[in-house]
Amino acid sequence: PGRLGSTSQQKRYQELKQQCLQQRCLFTDPAFDAVPSSLGYWELGLGSENTRGLEWKRPQEICRYPKFIQEKMSRTDVQQGGLGDCWFLAAAASLTLYPQLMQKVVPRGQSFERADYAGIFHFQFWQYGQWVDVVVDDRLPVKNGELVFVRSPERDEFWMPLLEKAYAKLNGSYEAMKGGYMNEAFVDFTGGVGESYQLKMPNPELLKIIRTAVQRRSLMGAYINVSEQRISPGLVKGHAYSVTSVLDHRGKKLKLLRLRNPWGQVEWNGRWSDYSPLWTELGPQIRERLQVRKEDGEFWMQMDDFLRYFDALEICSLTPDLQSEEKGICWNVNSFQGRWSTGHSAGGYRSLGRGGKRLCLMEGWGEGLTSPGLTDRLGGVNEGCCASA
Repeated sequence: PGRLGSTSQQKRYQELKQQCLQQRCLFTDPAFDAVPSSLGYWELGLGSENTRGLEWKRPQEICRYPKFIQEKMSRTDVQQGGLGDCWFLAAAASLTLYPQLMQKVVPRGQSFERADYAGIFHFQFWQYGQWVDVVVDDRLPVKNGELVFVRSPERDEFWMPLLEKAYAKLNGSYEAMKGGYMNEAFVDFTGGVGESYQLKMPNPELLKIIRTAVQRRSLMGAYINVSEQRISPGLVKGHAYSVTSVLDHRGKKLKLLRLRNPWGQVEWNGRWSDYSPLWTELGPQIRERLQVRKEDGEFWMQMDDFLRYFDALEICSLTPDLQSEEKGICWNVNSFQGRWSTGHSAGGYRSLGRGGKRLCLMEGWGEGLTSPGLTDRLGGVNEGCCASA
């Protein structure tokens, strides 16, 4: 999966850019034009209340000196707008913690510098066993002079709105991104293998699983169901959060997780939140390093509070080539091309196995097909099979 896009796809982007530079014109993308269908068909459809007064503008029409990236990409660059794509934004915020991975999705050499600017940008996503290069123009949905969807706290930074636009194009429209699972985006960002754990199903191995995921530099995120009935102080029902760090302290008796709300605000205000008095129990050095009193959407939670309020944890394990770039633990991977055939080898259903791990249980296996088992380096066997497409 380490092969980045196809040569022909990247060549096409360069050709389009050079044509625009030579003709001194800005690129417009006929495949994802500034038209109502690019927004959606229902809540963002033509004539809807949500799209009334909406315009498409290039970054130079929004601010005087736009920048693609302001210094460096950071998880705090992501602030959700008026689209229910928190799952995608939480995954993107997590990805910024992995610079080598981020460079695969957001290729270098893109900017708004006058000599190099042609109104065209490109991003790369893992789709059905290969990297695909998605080209977009930089016309973005705007209302009352402000971006309608994702934006950066820095008003002149545009890598995240353009990444969101490229993913909307990949999915057919912005509205198609409303509602989803972080592992969908994690896999599209990395080509990795996603797993889901239901936190309301007791799993004595969960902390070990999280520690191993951190050790292996896996991407993680968590959800609170919209049907959750508990009053959650500062947390949002039906919402996705990035899991950005884990801390074991005091001989591993204190277990903290660091999470981030892609809204860039609205934080947990319980134990170990930004202004919790519990921070005074720690030494000044670790307190200075961990306690950040800032309304940026990021906060620490104790493990038992996390299990009480959150419903699902998603983990995306990286492939060997990506792990080696990030200096993690490598797996051995073999991949095969094939397909399920109707009436012969297709069929099956998904159910939840012990510990809340999502399994893929296939019925009607065709002749010659097997159900593989995964054995990790710690000696445990993961039940069921893992299917990656």
